[in-house]
Amino acid sequence: MINKRFFEDRSLFIVTKHKKERVIAPLLKSEFNISCYVDPIIDTDQFGTFSGEVEREDDPISTLRKKCSLAFKYDDVDLILASEGSFGPHPQLFFTSANEEFLMLLDRKNNLELVVKMISTETNFSATTIKTFEELEVFALEIGFPEHGLVLKKGKDDLTLVKKGISNWKDLKEYYDLLKKYSETVFVETDMRALYNPTRMNVIAQCTEKMIELMKSECPKCSFPGFQVTSYQHGLPCGSCGLPTRSTKSIMYTCKKCDYQISEDFPNGKTTEDPTFCDFCNP
Repeated sequence: MINKRFFEDRSLFIVTKHKKERVIAPLLKSEFNISCYVDPIIDTDQFGTFSGEVEREDDPISTLRKKCSLAFKYDDVDLILASEGSFGPHPQLFFTSANEEFLMLLDRKNNLELVVKMISTETNFSATTIKTFEELEVFALEIGFPEHGLVLKKGKDDLTLVKKGISNWKDLKEYYDLLKKYSETVFVETDMRALYNPTRMNVIAQCTEKMIELMKSECPKCSFPGFQVTSYQHGLPCGSCGLPTRSTKSIMYTCKKCDYQISEDFPNGKTTEDPTFCDFCNP
């Protein structure tokens, strides 16, 4: 199969402290017979935490490179994978939360860096301020507790007393009662760390599938993996008036190794766009 020679039967260091290898490793093992392993002392929280104790200072790609660098101290490691996720409003869909996941594969043996990104509306990302345990129960059930973990704080930006990874009703009541001794209200949010959030873990698995497809890709010129779409050109003509629309007319593929490029016209299999999506015909 295409490009399996680059990855077949190799060992992969997964840089994580939140059990992401549970979904990543089986997929890579099945496709490439890659043996995956982790180091439990690796601390990726130093680059940012969802609950606010450590702010992420860099963009996702720079953060991924820093995570990968944690494996450099092991001389025998030449294949490294790291993950980075964020949560917030969807960039196109109003009033919809989104999970943005990145995966980076660093192949030091072949001097190759592969990155994939996925934006999914499949998330239970949520937070609120509550006054009673009954309100907390309603919130917990809505986000899928106890299968999905919770975080409790005295306030949204108050980090003086934070309890993360709450995953049973006994602990939830205990920590709620503790916080109520210090504050009239309690701030609750979903624990978005992968090991406490099966919904996010599923998105990471989908992102891994996307990485596998990139690993299997092949540059027509140098045969290295990583031949992927790097840019889009809009302007697909309207089927009624012929004016350019915002829909994609062509895409550009670029090799991560030799920079070879190919442009593909009409990638979605159509040469004109429905007038419904034309700013002139349907302003």
